[in-house]
Amino acid sequence: MTNSGPVALITGAAKRIGAAMAMKLHNEGYRVIIHYGHSENDAQSLAARLNQKRANSAFCLQADLCDTHAVSALGEEAVNVWGRLDVLVNNASSFYPTPVGDITEEHWTSLVGSNVKGPLFLSQALTPALKKSKGCIVNMVDMHIDRPLPKHSVYLLAKSGLASLTQSLAIDLAPNIRVNGIGPGAILWPEREMEDAEKDTLLSSIPLGELGTPDDIANALCFLISAPYITGQIIFVDGGRSLHTGASA
Repeated sequence: MTNSGPVALITGAAKRIGAAMAMKLHNEGYRVIIHYGHSENDAQSLAARLNQKRANSAFCLQADLCDTHAVSALGEEAVNVWGRLDVLVNNASSFYPTPVGDITEEHWTSLVGSNVKGPLFLSQALTPALKKSKGCIVNMVDMHIDRPLPKHSVYLLAKSGLASLTQSLAIDLAPNIRVNGIGPGAILWPEREMEDAEKDTLLSSIPLGELGTPDDIANALCFLISAPYITGQIIFVDGGRSLHTGASA
């Protein structure tokens, strides 16, 4: 496949926020590699739409991020698509509650694997290519690392680990590769059903009074990619929700 322009790999890019980031980078002139785990139809549909806009500008790769051998293969395949890599976005994430008393090793494997193990080994696999291009890594963290979400202890320890990894890699990979993170707040309604009262409670915890949009995250991503003197930082894109205490004077 021949083309020109920088190349970005976005994990979990078949739908929702990942797809929005892929579309935004594509609009900015990037060739995008759309990683997916199980959402093959969504990934292929997105790639087809992007390739219709600009030929040979989007490509799909599948991998289980909990499997280190699959992650290493993903890194090799991603570089081979266009012979380079400029941006890695570690976005893919399992997310579900794990109430204490019901936590299993399978929960641990899934949540830690997708949220911190996969990003670690994929970043490692792609370090040579990113060093060559003086590229960057952006990790999708979560505003709840500073404000625990009840019944999500395994997910949050994984995202806290990803936040720590972001800062560690920023030191270890400098000066050739920058590493930053984005901590989304309430961007989309959960895929599960929510009562109106539950939605109202959530909105009342956001100082700006409304949900964010996937474009808010995509815009933050573009800012971090284009900011050559920023590394090791995590930007919360949450409408101020991480500041809200609910207390009254």
